[in-house]
Amino acid sequence: MVAQNLGSTTTTKITNYPLNAWYVAAWDYEVTRKPMSRTIADRPLALYRTEDGKPVALADACWHRLAPLSMGKVVGKDGIQCPYHGIVFNAAGRCISMPAQETVNPSATVPSFPAVQRHRYVWVWLGDPTLADPDTIPNMFQMDHPEWTGDGRTIHADCNYQLIVDNLMDLTHEEFVHGSSIGQAELSESDFTTTHDDTSVTVTRWMKGIYPPPFWKKNLHDVFPGYEGKVDRWQIIRFEAPGTICIDVGVAKADTGAPEGDRSQGVNAFVMNTISPESSKTSHYFWSIQRNYRLESQTITTQMREGVHGVFGEDEVMLRAQQRAIDANPDYEFYNINIDAGGMWVRRLLERQLLKEGRLGTKQEEGWTE
Repeated sequence: MVAQNLGSTTTTKITNYPLNAWYVAAWDYEVTRKPMSRTIADRPLALYRTEDGKPVALADACWHRLAPLSMGKVVGKDGIQCPYHGIVFNAAGRCISMPAQETVNPSATVPSFPAVQRHRYVWVWLGDPTLADPDTIPNMFQMDHPEWTGDGRTIHADCNYQLIVDNLMDLTHEEFVHGSSIGQAELSESDFTTTHDDTSVTVTRWMKGIYPPPFWKKNLHDVFPGYEGKVDRWQIIRFEAPGTICIDVGVAKADTGAPEGDRSQGVNAFVMNTISPESSKTSHYFWSIQRNYRLESQTITTQMREGVHGVFGEDEVMLRAQQRAIDANPDYEFYNINIDAGGMWVRRLLERQLLKEGRLGTKQEEGWTE
């Protein structure tokens, strides 16, 4: 289905977040044999690895006195010991040892959540564990494919995760927020198409025969030194529920066939984004920029990472201000215009999932607390 003109002004609000879904909890290198703490979707987690390297996610509260297990230590092949009274739980969350007694209380358990390492991230599932199919983890193959290279960072964002999703689904804001790097007037002037299915939304925009903004001019010169002509620029934004957005971006020398599929006269990158709600007002934003050219150059990798880091820093300022305004106006509804078509379909997908889970309801449930 294609949607471009919304036809009339509509409104929407921030909603809750699904639980029957995969969320990134950490980069793979962050999770080690030393337990760490991270809160995902209001659930504090203790993350660590078993002796054979498998990631484990347990509720970060001991059955006995709720002491944080993340403050404890890993013992044996897959156990974690509470730092307060030494009770040991295995990777399934079942107590296997209690101090000063041989008999283990059978009720001594802590919740354990499915955890999978894929695409350089550790993903967790906080909902019904019987529905946790690793094959439904969003496809981010560019993160660890030998024909792609890149790097990224984590942003702890002081805003609801859906505000970040909105920001990424409509890139016309680049003209106004990122004018010194990737923004240009053609973003607002160009047409776009929006398509969707039951789990994804895609927004496609082509800007043909334009001069590249500074960021893309520099990147094009990494492969075609000295080229000063016009380019065809593309942005293909794909959302996968509940919070992963992979953006196919690039520029190619104008009229060399990029819109038809021949990108050989240009440079291509993927901006990989996955956002995990921490609470209704804070988020963990994991991102990386991957490219398929000049794979040997660490200099280009660093330059691209730092360039995107600077761009996202500008977004942070706006998102933080937006969250403050939402907090100050709890009954306000967002108004949508044509450029919000992608974001609107994202909201509809999330609302369907929340309705299925029975978690779409009151203002308080939606994070609009008075």
